[in-house]
Parts: sequence; C-alpha cells; structure tokens
Amino acid sequence: MIIKDITDCIEEISPLNYAESFDNVGLLVGSYSTKVTGVLVTLDTLEVIVDEAIEKNCNLIVSFHPIIFSGLKKLNGSNYVERVVLKAIKNDISIYAMHTALDNSFEGVNAKICEILGLQNKKVLIPQKNTIKKLTTYVPSNNAEEVRQALFNAGAGSIGNYDNCSFNTEGFGTYKGNENSNPVIGEKGKLHTENETFISVIFEKHKEKNILTALFNSHPYEEVAFDIVPLANLNQEIGLGMIGELQEKRSELDFLNFIKKTMNAKGIRHSKLIGKPVKKVAVLGGSGSFAIEKAINAGADMYITSDIKYHEFYKAENKLVIADIGHFESEQFTKNLLVDILTKKFLNFAIILSNRNTNPIYYL
Repeated sequence: MIIKDITDCIEEISPLNYAESFDNVGLLVGSYSTKVTGVLVTLDTLEVIVDEAIEKNCNLIVSFHPIIFSGLKKLNGSNYVERVVLKAIKNDISIYAMHTALDNSFEGVNAKICEILGLQNKKVLIPQKNTIKKLTTYVPSNNAEEVRQALFNAGAGSIGNYDNCSFNTEGFGTYKGNENSNPVIGEKGKLHTENETFISVIFEKHKEKNILTALFNSHPYEEVAFDIVPLANLNQEIGLGMIGELQEKRSELDFLNFIKKTMNAKGIRHSKLIGKPVKKVAVLGGSGSFAIEKAINAGADMYITSDIKYHEFYKAENKLVIADIGHFESEQFTKNLLVDILTKKFLNFAIILSNRNTNPIYYL
C-alpha cells in the first residue's frame, strides 16, 4: 500500500480539480510513492496530531484543513505551521489535505451535516461553475460503437440520472497523408473519403485524462481529430453548501435546541426568530456568510453555518433564521466521513480516527 492508493480512494469522491482556487490541497508533505504503515485521520494537523501519528505508527496524516495554506518562505520553527511541517519531515510523516475539494463534493462535508441532522432530498446550494466539458470527435462509422462505449466506460456521457448519453450524426471525412503518414484506412499520398460518425459527449472535467486515453486507445486513426470545449452548464452535484428538508416541520426554537445537542455546539449565535416553522434547511460547513442570500433564494427557513459577523446577521432580513454553530462544530464529523470511506475500501489496513480535539476556540 502506497500513499497514492489512499489518496486515489479519497479523490474518487472529492477530486482535487473542484477545490476552490484560493485553496491548497493534495499531498502537502511527502511522496505519493511512499509505503504506508498506517493512516491517521484528523480535522486539523497540529503538533499533537503529528505526535499521535508517531505514537500510533501512522506515517500518513489525512487532514481536512491544509496545514500549509499560503506559501512558506522559511522553515525555522518560528510558528505552529513551520513546527508541524518540520516535525512531520523529521519523522517521515506525510500530510495530505482535501479541504474545499471535499466541501464541493456531493458526498462530502455538507452531505454529512445533512445526514447528522436528518435532512432529506438534499441538493447542492451553490453549484460550481465551469465543471462540465464537451468532447466531439469523428470516427469511421464501422468503429463508432466501439469508440462510444469506450468513452462511456471512461465516465463520459453522464447527465443527472442518465448515462450513455451522446449525440451522433453521419457524414463523410476527407484526408490525404504525407510520405511520413501510416493511414489505417486509405493510402498515403492519396485523397481518401470515409463515412464517419460525429460523436459528441459531455463529461466532468476531472475525468478528462481518462476520457482522452480511452479515445486514443479505441479510435482506429493514426491522428485522432477531436475538440474539447468548456460548457456554461451547472453541475448540480458539485458545489458548496446543501439544502434539504426535515421529515416534519419543527418550531425554530425546538430545531435550534436539536442542532445544539446533535452538533455538540457549546452555544448557537442566531438571527432574530421570525415565528416560521422550519421545514427547509440550508447548511454550509465552515465559514458561510457569503451564501446567506443563496439560502434565502433557495427558500430555506434556516441556514446553518459558522463565522457570521455582527452586521451579517442583518442579512437574514426576516426571511430565514441564520444559525452560527461554530466552525469546528460544523465540520467535526468530516473526519468520521473520511474514516468510513477509507475503512470500506481498505478492510484490513490501519485507518485510525484521531482522538485529539483540535478546536482552537474555548467557551467559558
């Protein structure tokens, strides 16, 4: 087992391509080819977490938050980030983080919050833009089915609840190879006309490499003609936040008390109660003030997130209740999610849930 085996498993549900542009995700310390002795899963990577990894013989820390967020210009141990990195390197411990890649996953951070709170019919609150691309290619008609199937097998042609989706039309292509060519159909130096099928499929951008490999391996031509263009269509299964529904309506106060207990919150800061029963609930783990308007427009009765500033509570506008449950509290179950994913994939391997509390905020 090497580190890439572990990270490939995580990236099946949270491809790094979908991390926000400001983020720093992936393998932050170490080499993908390193053999793994054990995996320690945590929300944050601190010195105590590195100590725990040493104690439990884990040479890979899988952390939700990246310990290296902005560039390091020196490594002399003058702050907690440098000390963590130095200790990890000294003890041959690798550190991997996925952060907003998992935030944007349909099975990620916000899906876990929905599960914990019992929200049903969940949908992405803010679908991410520029995640879908379209491939078009031209194939000899006799080979069209083989190429189409290869593209489908590589992940192309999936739209919502449908797969094997493509558009096809018949026509003819022409080409003439030079003296260095080696045409599969036709002869070099002679103009050739071939009945061809135009195939068009869409795909999620993180699948591009596999799809192109499938195209080149299945296409009979020496030179494959193709186009890839980005689409403005929104992928409804990739993006920040989620909105779902309670099985039954609850009063605002009752639901707030339920959230406090279920999410182990020390206290909940919230906007003015408006006396409206809660049925539709929006959630966004971590700092979520930027999505208040999105939650309102989605028809949420309550918006659960964290790090809301004083004046931002006014943005509720008596249209919903904003509930700030704390940053750590909103993301605390993420490490449980990761352990579940890895344990199911690697049944007989040491996947350990860190028992250290890394919340930097204390309450009197």
